[in-house]
Amino acid sequence: MSEKPILVTGATGKSGSRVVAQLRAKGVPVRAASRSGEHVFDWADSGTWDAALEGARSAYVVQLDGTRLVRPFVEKAVQHGLERIVLASGRGIEDPNYAKDPGGVRDALLDSEAAVKESGLEWTISRPGWFAQNFSEGFFADAIRAGELRLPGGDGAASFIDAEDIAAVVVAALTEDGHSGQIYELSGPRALTLAEAVATISEAAGREIRYVPLSVEEFVAELVEQGLPAADAEGFADVVEPLRTGKDEHVSDGVQRALGREPRSFAEFAKATAAAGGWSA
Repeated sequence: MSEKPILVTGATGKSGSRVVAQLRAKGVPVRAASRSGEHVFDWADSGTWDAALEGARSAYVVQLDGTRLVRPFVEKAVQHGLERIVLASGRGIEDPNYAKDPGGVRDALLDSEAAVKESGLEWTISRPGWFAQNFSEGFFADAIRAGELRLPGGDGAASFIDAEDIAAVVVAALTEDGHSGQIYELSGPRALTLAEAVATISEAAGREIRYVPLSVEEFVAELVEQGLPAADAEGFADVVEPLRTGKDEHVSDGVQRALGREPRSFAEFAKATAAAGGWSA
Protein backbone atom coordinates (compact mmCIF):
# COMPACT_ATOMS: atom_id res chain seq x y z
CA MET A 1 0.00 0.00 0.00
CA SER A 2 1.23 3.49 -0.82
CA GLU A 3 2.62 5.45 2.11
CA LYS A 4 0.94 8.62 0.91
CA PRO A 5 -1.54 9.69 3.60
CA ILE A 6 -5.29 9.90 3.33
CA LEU A 7 -6.56 13.40 4.13
CA VAL A 8 -9.55 13.52 6.47
CA THR A 9 -11.20 16.93 6.79
CA GLY A 10 -13.51 17.54 9.73
CA ALA A 11 -11.29 15.09 11.59
CA THR A 12 -12.68 16.02 15.01
CA GLY A 13 -16.33 15.63 13.98
CA LYS A 14 -18.72 12.70 14.47
CA SER A 15 -17.88 10.91 11.24
CA GLY A 16 -14.39 12.30 10.64
CA SER A 17 -12.99 11.25 14.02
CA ARG A 18 -14.24 7.72 13.45
CA VAL A 19 -12.84 7.61 9.92
CA VAL A 20 -9.44 8.61 11.35
CA ALA A 21 -9.67 5.92 14.05
CA GLN A 22 -10.73 3.17 11.67
CA LEU A 23 -8.07 4.04 9.10
CA ARG A 24 -5.37 4.02 11.78
CA ALA A 25 -6.66 0.70 13.08
CA LYS A 26 -5.96 -0.64 9.59
CA GLY A 27 -2.47 0.83 9.65
CA VAL A 28 -3.26 3.41 6.97
CA PRO A 29 -1.35 6.74 7.11
CA VAL A 30 -3.80 9.54 7.93
CA ARG A 31 -3.60 13.32 7.82
CA ALA A 32 -6.24 14.35 10.38
CA ALA A 33 -7.20 17.91 9.43
CA SER A 34 -9.47 20.38 11.23
CA ARG A 35 -9.37 23.89 12.64
CA SER A 36 -8.14 22.65 16.02
CA GLY A 37 -6.76 19.18 15.33
CA GLU A 38 -3.42 17.62 14.43
CA HIS A 39 -3.19 19.33 11.04
CA VAL A 40 -4.66 22.81 10.69
CA PHE A 41 -7.35 23.03 8.03
CA ASP A 42 -9.97 25.74 7.83
CA TRP A 43 -12.59 25.93 5.09
CA ALA A 44 -12.74 29.69 5.62
CA ASP A 45 -8.98 30.04 5.03
CA SER A 46 -8.01 28.70 1.61
CA GLY A 47 -4.39 29.30 2.58
CA THR A 48 -4.58 26.09 4.65
CA TRP A 49 -5.77 23.93 1.77
CA ASP A 50 -2.50 23.36 -0.12
CA ALA A 51 -0.62 22.08 2.91
CA ALA A 52 -3.47 19.69 3.68
CA LEU A 53 -3.52 18.33 0.13
CA GLU A 54 0.23 18.19 -0.52
CA GLY A 55 1.31 14.57 -0.99
CA ALA A 56 -2.07 13.07 -0.11
CA ARG A 57 -3.44 10.26 -2.25
CA SER A 58 -7.13 10.57 -1.39
CA ALA A 59 -9.45 12.59 0.82
CA TYR A 60 -12.61 12.41 2.88
CA VAL A 61 -14.31 15.76 2.44
CA VAL A 62 -16.69 16.99 5.15
CA GLN A 63 -17.99 20.30 3.90
CA LEU A 64 -19.04 23.43 5.74
CA ASP A 65 -22.85 23.71 5.61
CA GLY A 66 -24.26 26.36 3.32
CA THR A 67 -20.96 27.17 1.60
CA ARG A 68 -19.76 26.47 -1.94
CA LEU A 69 -16.14 25.77 -1.12
CA VAL A 70 -15.93 22.14 -2.21
CA ARG A 71 -15.68 23.01 -5.90
CA PRO A 72 -12.52 25.17 -5.56
CA PHE A 73 -11.11 22.65 -3.07
CA VAL A 74 -11.62 19.81 -5.56
CA GLU A 75 -9.88 21.87 -8.23
CA LYS A 76 -6.88 22.16 -5.91
CA ALA A 77 -7.07 18.44 -5.17
CA VAL A 78 -6.79 17.69 -8.88
CA GLN A 79 -3.78 20.00 -9.13
CA HIS A 80 -2.12 18.14 -6.25
CA GLY A 81 -2.60 14.78 -7.95
CA LEU A 82 -5.17 13.25 -5.63
CA GLU A 83 -6.64 10.02 -6.94
CA ARG A 84 -9.85 9.60 -4.97
CA ILE A 85 -12.40 11.69 -3.06
CA VAL A 86 -15.17 10.56 -0.74
CA LEU A 87 -17.71 13.33 -0.11
CA ALA A 88 -19.95 13.63 2.94
CA SER A 89 -23.37 14.72 1.72
CA GLY A 90 -26.86 14.03 3.08
CA ARG A 91 -30.10 12.18 2.45
CA GLY A 92 -32.99 14.29 1.25
CA ILE A 93 -31.01 16.70 -0.91
CA GLU A 94 -32.87 15.64 -4.04
CA ASP A 95 -36.17 16.61 -2.38
CA PRO A 96 -36.73 20.39 -2.57
CA ASN A 97 -39.43 20.02 0.10
CA TYR A 98 -37.29 18.04 2.54
CA ALA A 99 -36.96 20.97 4.96
CA LYS A 100 -36.98 24.73 5.16
CA ASP A 101 -33.53 25.78 4.06
CA PRO A 102 -32.93 29.52 4.43
CA GLY A 103 -29.18 28.92 4.62
CA GLY A 104 -28.98 27.29 1.20
CA VAL A 105 -27.52 24.04 2.54
CA ARG A 106 -29.30 21.87 -0.04
CA ASP A 107 -28.11 23.86 -3.05
CA ALA A 108 -24.56 23.89 -1.69
CA LEU A 109 -24.61 20.11 -1.21
CA LEU A 110 -25.89 19.60 -4.74
CA ASP A 111 -23.10 21.82 -6.07
CA SER A 112 -20.53 19.85 -4.05
CA GLU A 113 -21.79 16.56 -5.42
CA ALA A 114 -21.65 17.93 -8.96
CA ALA A 115 -18.09 19.15 -8.35
CA VAL A 116 -16.76 15.73 -7.36
CA LYS A 117 -18.64 14.00 -10.18
CA GLU A 118 -17.13 16.41 -12.70
CA SER A 119 -13.61 16.28 -11.23
CA GLY A 120 -12.24 13.35 -13.22
CA LEU A 121 -11.16 11.72 -9.94
CA GLU A 122 -12.47 8.47 -8.51
CA TRP A 123 -15.38 9.61 -6.35
CA THR A 124 -17.86 8.20 -3.87
CA ILE A 125 -20.65 10.07 -2.12
CA SER A 126 -21.93 9.25 1.37
CA ARG A 127 -25.49 10.40 2.11
CA PRO A 128 -26.26 9.58 5.74
CA GLY A 129 -29.56 10.30 7.42
CA TRP A 130 -29.96 11.36 11.04
CA PHE A 131 -26.99 10.30 13.16
CA ALA A 132 -27.71 8.10 16.18
CA GLN A 133 -24.89 10.05 17.85
CA ASN A 134 -27.05 13.17 17.91
CA PHE A 135 -28.36 11.65 21.15
CA SER A 136 -24.91 11.14 22.67
CA GLU A 137 -22.62 13.79 21.13
CA GLY A 138 -24.89 16.14 19.21
CA PHE A 139 -27.60 18.63 19.97
CA PHE A 140 -29.86 16.17 21.88
CA ALA A 141 -27.10 14.96 24.20
CA ASP A 142 -27.41 17.46 27.06
CA ALA A 143 -31.18 16.96 27.24
CA ILE A 144 -30.78 13.18 27.29
CA ARG A 145 -28.25 13.40 30.13
CA ALA A 146 -30.62 15.74 31.99
CA GLY A 147 -33.41 13.16 31.63
CA GLU A 148 -35.88 14.95 29.36
CA LEU A 149 -35.85 15.63 25.63
CA ARG A 150 -38.31 18.36 24.64
CA LEU A 151 -38.69 18.74 20.87
CA PRO A 152 -41.28 19.60 18.21
CA GLY A 153 -40.82 16.13 16.71
CA GLY A 154 -44.35 14.78 17.18
CA ASP A 155 -44.56 11.06 16.44
CA GLY A 156 -42.44 11.23 13.31
CA ALA A 157 -39.79 8.55 12.84
CA ALA A 158 -36.26 8.36 11.46
CA SER A 159 -34.00 5.44 10.54
CA PHE A 160 -31.07 6.68 12.65
CA ILE A 161 -27.63 5.66 11.35
CA ASP A 162 -24.69 4.88 13.63
CA ALA A 163 -21.68 7.08 12.84
CA GLU A 164 -19.47 4.01 13.19
CA ASP A 165 -21.26 2.55 10.16
CA ILE A 166 -20.89 5.83 8.26
CA ALA A 167 -17.17 5.75 8.95
CA ALA A 168 -16.89 2.10 7.91
CA VAL A 169 -18.49 2.90 4.54
CA VAL A 170 -16.16 5.87 4.06
CA VAL A 171 -13.09 3.81 4.96
CA ALA A 172 -14.11 1.10 2.51
CA ALA A 173 -14.55 3.70 -0.24
CA LEU A 174 -11.16 5.25 0.56
CA THR A 175 -9.17 2.02 0.74
CA GLU A 176 -10.90 -0.54 -1.49
CA ASP A 177 -11.74 -0.87 -5.15
CA GLY A 178 -15.31 -1.12 -6.40
CA HIS A 179 -16.79 2.00 -4.82
CA SER A 180 -15.97 4.58 -7.50
CA GLY A 181 -19.04 6.32 -8.89
CA GLN A 182 -21.28 5.06 -6.08
CA ILE A 183 -23.75 7.12 -4.04
CA TYR A 184 -24.43 5.39 -0.73
CA GLU A 185 -27.64 6.42 1.02
CA LEU A 186 -27.08 5.39 4.63
CA SER A 187 -29.60 4.53 7.32
CA GLY A 188 -30.11 2.17 10.21
CA PRO A 189 -32.08 -1.07 9.81
CA ARG A 190 -35.45 0.37 10.83
CA ALA A 191 -37.16 3.62 11.73
CA LEU A 192 -37.89 4.71 15.30
CA THR A 193 -39.98 7.56 16.63
CA LEU A 194 -38.30 9.94 19.04
CA ALA A 195 -40.34 8.33 21.83
CA GLU A 196 -39.04 4.89 20.84
CA ALA A 197 -35.47 6.14 20.54
CA VAL A 198 -35.56 7.80 23.97
CA ALA A 199 -37.18 4.70 25.53
CA THR A 200 -34.38 2.56 24.04
CA ILE A 201 -31.77 4.89 25.54
CA SER A 202 -33.59 4.91 28.88
CA GLU A 203 -33.52 1.12 29.02
CA ALA A 204 -29.84 0.95 28.06
CA ALA A 205 -28.86 3.69 30.53
CA GLY A 206 -30.88 2.15 33.36
CA ARG A 207 -32.65 5.35 34.31
CA GLU A 208 -35.78 7.25 33.34
CA ILE A 209 -35.44 9.53 30.34
CA ARG A 210 -38.54 11.11 28.84
CA TYR A 211 -39.46 12.49 25.45
CA VAL A 212 -41.89 15.43 25.61
CA PRO A 213 -43.38 16.41 22.24
CA LEU A 214 -43.93 20.14 21.85
CA SER A 215 -45.57 22.27 19.22
CA VAL A 216 -43.22 24.42 17.17
CA GLU A 217 -44.57 27.49 18.93
CA GLU A 218 -43.99 26.01 22.39
CA PHE A 219 -40.49 24.92 21.45
CA VAL A 220 -39.50 28.31 20.07
CA ALA A 221 -40.99 30.09 23.09
CA GLU A 222 -39.02 27.87 25.50
CA LEU A 223 -35.73 28.53 23.71
CA VAL A 224 -36.37 32.28 23.61
CA GLU A 225 -37.16 32.21 27.32
CA GLN A 226 -33.79 30.49 27.85
CA GLY A 227 -32.09 33.41 26.08
CA LEU A 228 -31.76 32.18 22.50
CA PRO A 229 -32.53 34.76 19.78
CA ALA A 230 -35.89 34.09 18.11
CA ALA A 231 -34.30 33.57 14.69
CA ASP A 232 -31.97 30.90 16.09
CA ALA A 233 -34.83 29.19 17.92
CA GLU A 234 -36.89 29.09 14.74
CA GLY A 235 -33.86 27.74 12.86
CA PHE A 236 -33.51 24.92 15.37
CA ALA A 237 -37.21 24.10 14.92
CA ASP A 238 -36.62 23.96 11.15
CA VAL A 239 -33.83 21.43 11.67
CA VAL A 240 -36.24 19.13 13.49
CA GLU A 241 -38.99 19.48 10.84
CA PRO A 242 -37.88 16.44 8.76
CA LEU A 243 -38.14 14.31 11.91
CA ARG A 244 -41.65 15.56 12.62
CA THR A 245 -42.78 14.92 9.05
CA GLY A 246 -41.13 11.50 8.74
CA LYS A 247 -38.94 12.54 5.81
CA ASP A 248 -36.12 10.31 7.10
CA GLU A 249 -38.10 7.24 8.12
CA HIS A 250 -37.33 5.26 4.94
CA VAL A 251 -34.63 2.60 5.15
CA SER A 252 -31.72 2.76 2.69
CA ASP A 253 -29.41 -0.04 1.56
CA GLY A 254 -26.10 1.85 1.42
CA VAL A 255 -24.44 0.02 4.32
CA GLN A 256 -25.37 -3.36 2.85
CA ARG A 257 -24.15 -2.38 -0.62
CA ALA A 258 -20.85 -0.95 0.61
CA LEU A 259 -20.02 -3.41 3.39
CA GLY A 260 -22.00 -6.56 2.68
CA ARG A 261 -23.62 -6.54 6.13
CA GLU A 262 -26.55 -5.05 8.00
CA PRO A 263 -26.16 -1.68 9.74
CA ARG A 264 -25.95 -1.56 13.52
CA SER A 265 -29.32 -1.15 15.21
CA PHE A 266 -30.22 1.79 17.43
CA ALA A 267 -30.46 -0.61 20.39
CA GLU A 268 -26.88 -1.79 19.76
CA PHE A 269 -25.74 1.84 19.58
CA ALA A 270 -27.57 2.67 22.83
CA LYS A 271 -26.10 -0.31 24.73
CA ALA A 272 -22.55 0.45 23.56
CA THR A 273 -22.88 4.13 24.44
CA ALA A 274 -24.33 3.39 27.88
CA ALA A 275 -21.55 0.87 28.57
CA ALA A 276 -18.99 3.56 27.74
CA GLY A 277 -20.64 6.00 30.16
CA GLY A 278 -21.99 8.17 27.37
CA TRP A 279 -25.15 9.15 29.23
CA SER A 280 -23.87 9.58 32.75
CA ALA A 281 -25.99 12.24 34.39
